[in-house]
Amino acid sequence: MEPHGTPIRILVADPLDLVAEGLRKRLADLDDMTVVAHAGTGLRVLELLSRMPIDLVLLEVSLPGMDGIDTMRAIRKEHPSMRVLAHSTLSDIEYVNSMLTEGAGGYLMKGATEQEFQIAVRTVMDGGRYLSEEARCSVEAGYAHTEKRMDGEYIGLTAREREIIRLVALERTNGEIAAQLFISEDTVKTHRKHLMTKLNVRSSAGLVKYAIDRRWV
Repeated sequence: MEPHGTPIRILVADPLDLVAEGLRKRLADLDDMTVVAHAGTGLRVLELLSRMPIDLVLLEVSLPGMDGIDTMRAIRKEHPSMRVLAHSTLSDIEYVNSMLTEGAGGYLMKGATEQEFQIAVRTVMDGGRYLSEEARCSVEAGYAHTEKRMDGEYIGLTAREREIIRLVALERTNGEIAAQLFISEDTVKTHRKHLMTKLNVRSSAGLVKYAIDRRWV
């Protein structure tokens, strides 16, 4: 693949400053890509995207507060043409498929070689999809809620929905879940009802199995 004419401007979204600094040093000798900014939170990512020219976001799944999946969803809504490459140590099926269905162009595991990193970035920038071996295995496994509805919208889970499923699997009552998440019991019941419909399960036992299968508990 031929190098790009101008450097690919990368925004590193990761809670650790060392990750961004390490990537800056790794890419220092390259002419076709460079780290131009670092964001430690999802909200900071959105702020920087609205303020400066960025070509690609290297997005960690485990961001504090607004996690990588919800950040990916927001990027796709506010900056639909932005290229995004997920970058994480997490290879669980939920994280990989959720990032891809929300619009990430690829999923690269941290610890990848410099050569693999460069290939992944260039592939995503060229409109392709790049998956690390572990991520590819997760995609091949697949699961129901990564399909599309009839209207073309992806069926993804929000951070709040994932947390409710996890708490259900931990045998928390509706009242306990409501207290922990600072919402009403009626809201919890509504979430549970919608989740069972969304995931095509018939009972709370189905939600528990869903969480266990994804090692959330």
